[in-house]
Amino acid sequence: MEGLKVHIRHVMLWEFKQGNNATETAEKICSVYGEGTITDRAVRNWFVKFRSGDTSLKDEPRPGRSSDFDAEALKSLVECNARQSTWELADKLNTSQSAICRHLEKMGKVSKLGVWVPHALSEKNKADRLSIATSLLSRQRNDPFLDEFITGDEKWITYDNVARKRQWVDKDKSPQPDPKAELHGRKIMLCVWWDRRGIIHFELLNRNETVTADLYVQQLQRVHQSLLEKRPALVNRKNVVLLHDNARPHTARVTQEKILELGWSVLPHPPYSPDLAPSDYHLFRSLQNSLMGTNFSNEDQVREFVENFFTSKPAEFYAKGIEELPDKWQQVIANDGEYIID
Repeated sequence: MEGLKVHIRHVMLWEFKQGNNATETAEKICSVYGEGTITDRAVRNWFVKFRSGDTSLKDEPRPGRSSDFDAEALKSLVECNARQSTWELADKLNTSQSAICRHLEKMGKVSKLGVWVPHALSEKNKADRLSIATSLLSRQRNDPFLDEFITGDEKWITYDNVARKRQWVDKDKSPQPDPKAELHGRKIMLCVWWDRRGIIHFELLNRNETVTADLYVQQLQRVHQSLLEKRPALVNRKNVVLLHDNARPHTARVTQEKILELGWSVLPHPPYSPDLAPSDYHLFRSLQNSLMGTNFSNEDQVREFVENFFTSKPAEFYAKGIEELPDKWQQVIANDGEYIID
């Protein structure tokens, strides 16, 4: 923990010298090391120090700090709210972050993020996952197809987004699950199709509207038009390989007929397997991290946020999400069909 603290201070100093502000720096650090690693206030305090010409990365003694650390007070604070960062705890106890780290370590506490498990897999589910992963991995090795690969999925975007934070727990215990965003509140559905080069097409539905088979068929036609504009060579070769999940609109007869009309092929996808869907394990995960703690007042704000997110990502970001698929299949095989936990 002490090494991480020093490293983060070096990161803050580097960001300061690059001319970045405290809020941007805090967001970057939390995106890498986990939500709640550091607060805007803590970064601002360090930036004030740097502006004064003092670039020392050591803790400054605080006025009124007691030489006797109140371990019981720390224990009480953590038990009351395990999602506090070491910076927040140090501020409340009027001590240094290094002291908090030392005492948390003595107490046997480690920092973990709550994990949301998608589904309790049955033996058949695991067998399906193992079989499909084996088949797709073999196909990719014998006849690589990721260059022709596109994938699409849907995601609810809520107007009020919950911020996940790390929790201080005993080493042998799991963190408490984080509450999911309230899906009965204001929300809007994002539908997106993309490949290793970037976004092909996306739509935001009307508030609380969901995808039906008829709507999905219309969307696939619009995706086709976008492909003609953005990936004409792929369409002309009639090599489009689509991956989507097994939601009813995706598997309906009218949808299958539309895909046949377009000349596309569809990859098999096992039920309850977001860890094998690039949109879930890569694109939406990154989007959700950006959404944490963000509140929207209207659809225009949501659209602007989504557009800015998609355009801010380089081509390498999208390529990475697709190129991870063979490794994901391999992990499922190694796990005998169990979920990939990362």
